[in-house]
Amino acid sequence: MEFYCESCETAMCLECTEGEHREHVTVPLRDVLEQHKLVLKNQLDTVRNRLPQLTAAIGLVNEISKQLMERKNEAVTDISKTFDELEKALHQRKTALITEVENICSTKQKVLQAQLTSLLQGKENIESSCSFTEHALSHGSATEILLVQKQMGERVSALARHSFPEHPHENGHLECQVETDGLRRSIQNLGVLITTGAVGHTSVATGEGLRHAVVGQHTTVTVTTKDKDGELVKSGNALLKAEIASADGVCTEAEVVDNKNGTYEVGYSLRSEGEFTFSLLLYEQPVRGSPFRLRAVKPSDVLQSPEDVKRRVKSPSGGGGHVRQKAVRRPSSMYSTTKKKENPIEDELIYRGSLKSLKVCESEKINSRPLKVFSNDGQFKMRFGVRGRSPGQLQRPTGVTVDMNGDIIVADYDNRWISIFSSDGKFKNKIGAGRLMGPKGVAVDKNGHIIAVDNKACCVFIFQSNGKLVTKFGARGTSERHFAEHFLYVANKGVPQVLNRIHHHSAINCVP
Repeated sequence: MEFYCESCETAMCLECTEGEHREHVTVPLRDVLEQHKLVLKNQLDTVRNRLPQLTAAIGLVNEISKQLMERKNEAVTDISKTFDELEKALHQRKTALITEVENICSTKQKVLQAQLTSLLQGKENIESSCSFTEHALSHGSATEILLVQKQMGERVSALARHSFPEHPHENGHLECQVETDGLRRSIQNLGVLITTGAVGHTSVATGEGLRHAVVGQHTTVTVTTKDKDGELVKSGNALLKAEIASADGVCTEAEVVDNKNGTYEVGYSLRSEGEFTFSLLLYEQPVRGSPFRLRAVKPSDVLQSPEDVKRRVKSPSGGGGHVRQKAVRRPSSMYSTTKKKENPIEDELIYRGSLKSLKVCESEKINSRPLKVFSNDGQFKMRFGVRGRSPGQLQRPTGVTVDMNGDIIVADYDNRWISIFSSDGKFKNKIGAGRLMGPKGVAVDKNGHIIAVDNKACCVFIFQSNGKLVTKFGARGTSERHFAEHFLYVANKGVPQVLNRIHHHSAINCVP
C-alpha cells in the first residue's frame, strides 16, 4: 500500500496501479501523507474547538434543569403548605360550628328545662291536693271534713286560679346550612400552574426602538416569544427583562407590559443622546439579536434629517384664520399620475367640527401619531395620542371616523387594530386585534357597526361596537368580489364605500 489514487481517494499497492486504477492519477503515498495529515489535523482542531461551547451548553442546561427541580420542589412545598393551611382553617371552622351548635342547644335547653320544672311542680301540687281532698271526703268524719274544709278549699281555689307556663318558651329549630357547591367548584379550580415554553434564542424583538430613539420621547419595542421549534407561544407570564446601558454604565429603566398572548411591549424613554446597549433577556438568555446597539438623538436632529422631515402646521395667527404650512413633496408611487397633487394634511389626522358631529379629514399616508380636533371655523381644540404599540397608543393611524356617541374611532395600520377614544381623547377600547392585518380605513354605519378595510388582507371586516366580529368578505385578486392589494376606504353621506384601485383602473364596490 505504497501508492495513492487521487481520483478514488484511497491507498493501493503496485499491482492495483497497473490494474483497475491504471487510467487514474496515482502518486506515492508518502507524497500526500503529510497533506492529508494536515487536513485531518485542521478538521480535528475545528471539531475540538466546539468542546468549550458544548461544555458551556451542558453546564447551562444542567443549571436550568437544577433550577427547574428547585422550582418544582418550591411549588410542591407551596401547594402542601397552602392546602395544609386550608385544612387547618376547615378544621377550625368545623370546631367553631360544633361549639356554636352546643351553645345554642344548651341555651334553649335551659329555658325548656325551667319551664318543664314549673309545669311538673304545678302538676304535682294539683294531684296532691286532689288526692288529699278526695280522701277526706271519702273517709273523713264530719268533724274532720269541717276542720280541713276551709284550708283545702283555699288551696284548691288557688291552684285553679294559678297561671302555669303551658305554652312552649322555646322551639326545637336548630340546623346547619353549609353551601358547598361553590366551594367545591372553587376547590376544583384552586391554584394554577404558570409556565411557558418560550426560549430566548428563537424569540424575536421588532420595532424602530431597537436601533433608534429620540431623547425625551416614549419608545416601545415588541417582543414575540417562541418555543424551541420556532412556534409562536400564545400565553404570557414569561420572565422578560430589558436593560439599557450607556457607555459609562448608566442604566435606564424599561417597563415590560405582558399582553398575555405571547407578546410583550417594552417601553422606555432616554434622557440623553448617545450610544446605548439594549439587552433583552428571556429567562436570563438573550433573545435573537440581543444585545442591540441603540442610538439616541435629540428631537431637533430628527427634524433635520432628510428622511424624517415632516411638515409642521402652525396655528392660525391674528384674526385672519389663515393656516401657513411647510410642505414636503411626497414620493411617487405606482398609483401616481403626472398631475401634481397636493396633500396639506399628510402627517396628522385632523377633525373639523364639534365633538358631537365631527367632519373628518383623512390622508392616504399618515406618518406621525397625534390626532387634532378643530372647530368648524378652524380653531384648534385639542390633540391626543402618543406613539407606541400598547393599547391606547398609536403607531400608524391611517383612517378615522366618529360614531353616533361621539367616540373617535381610529384605524391603526401598524398596530393591526382599531382604537376607540372618547370625545375628550381618553382611550376606551381596542377591537380587531388578532384579526386585522393592516387596517387602512374605518367607518360607522347607521346601526353602529364599525366597518374596517384591511389593506394587507384585502378584506372588509364588520364589527359590533363591542368588538365582536359580525362578518367579513373579500379576498386578494382581480376578479369579481376580489380586491387588489392596495385599496382605500372612503365615506359618503354615511354610506361606507371601498375604493378598489387595480393598477390604473378603479372600481367602486358598495359594502352590503
